[in-house]
Amino acid sequence: MKHWIEAARLRTLPLSVSGIIVGSMYALANPTDNILTPTEVFNWRVFGFAILTTLGLQILSNFANDYGDGIKGTDNDDRVGPKRAIQSGAISPAAMKRAIIITSLLTLLSAVLLIFVAFTDTNIYYSLFYLVLGILAIASAIRYTIGSKAYGYRGFGDVFVFVFFGLVSTIGVNFLYSQQIDLELFLPAMAIGFLSVGVLNLNNMRDEESDKKVGKNTLVVQIGGKKAKLYHYFVVTFGMALVVIFALLNGFRLDQYLFLLAFIPLSTHLVRVYKNKDARLLDPELKKLALSTFALSILLALGMVSLISDIIVNLFLGGR
Repeated sequence: MKHWIEAARLRTLPLSVSGIIVGSMYALANPTDNILTPTEVFNWRVFGFAILTTLGLQILSNFANDYGDGIKGTDNDDRVGPKRAIQSGAISPAAMKRAIIITSLLTLLSAVLLIFVAFTDTNIYYSLFYLVLGILAIASAIRYTIGSKAYGYRGFGDVFVFVFFGLVSTIGVNFLYSQQIDLELFLPAMAIGFLSVGVLNLNNMRDEESDKKVGKNTLVVQIGGKKAKLYHYFVVTFGMALVVIFALLNGFRLDQYLFLLAFIPLSTHLVRVYKNKDARLLDPELKKLALSTFALSILLALGMVSLISDIIVNLFLGGR
């Protein structure tokens, strides 16, 4: 059990649900035009199954990454980060393959239940769209490192992370509640996407030399370490800027800017990356960036939730 928990990489799970939290709280704080109260657009069952589905996808991705890199020999003694399950021999490739199949089925089941509680039988087209999207997400999680044409080996991992961790996670879950797309929500969705890309980029910066030796052509390998640092500064700072723009456009009060507290560890993280000369020292920064992004999503959600009290008060006074 210990080895399976390690293979699931628990430290990556908070980052995966960041978009779900922001998209859900935005739905709670912003009732649609044809719905009167926040509680009628927000659904706790949708929230629960969205979290379960996202966690399933993240764990599936971690298992598939361990399997793909393990059988290809990418995870070897040259690798800087902690040893993976197959690399260390703690879990056999056959056992990991079975785990990937089981996790895929459980994640698909969770996705189907999510679609059912969100749409029931009201819109078959939305249900089919989300079913296809769920299958694509599962396939993408597996194909990152598995197969002869694994896109993680060709530098497309950043695109996958931005789309699924940012846009699909945030915009997608919000649509499950409201069945409409709010353009303003693209700002925090892109912010979470960029910060999530930063986590992947940091991982690839750490593994640049070992990836280069085995032919894993990540974006970092393709553009080189120096440019990867500049790229890292961009995705993190631009993500932070997008959140501030979102708050300004939504007229946040001073007490709703709690999310700025998350900028402190993000800023110190950028300083450490700037000063870094040894790739091995980047490993602790992965956890810091992932947890800082999660904290940012929580604090931003709290800021949006404070809008809900205003909405309820206005509805109550209006009723009187």
